[in-house]
Amino acid sequence: MVDRELVARVAQSTGLTESDAARLVADVVAYFAEPTPSYVRRRHAALAAHGLRNREIFVRIGAELESRVVAPPALSQRQLRRIVYG
Repeated sequence: MVDRELVARVAQSTGLTESDAARLVADVVAYFAEPTPSYVRRRHAALAAHGLRNREIFVRIGAELESRVVAPPALSQRQLRRIVYG
């Protein structure tokens, strides 16, 4: 369930309908609710598919995690590798 006040604010500031604003808010909340291991695996696969090497990938993922709205504890490159490779 999404916060009605937030939905109203998004609808007002964007010109979206209440239902479109609710869907947008739900998508954003779901994106940021993704568990860290899932996020790391998904981003690793996406970046590897674009030809980046692990050294670059793990540095980038570490920086991305730090900038998330609710950042998880800092993870070392070794910890990130363990999430991806076990």
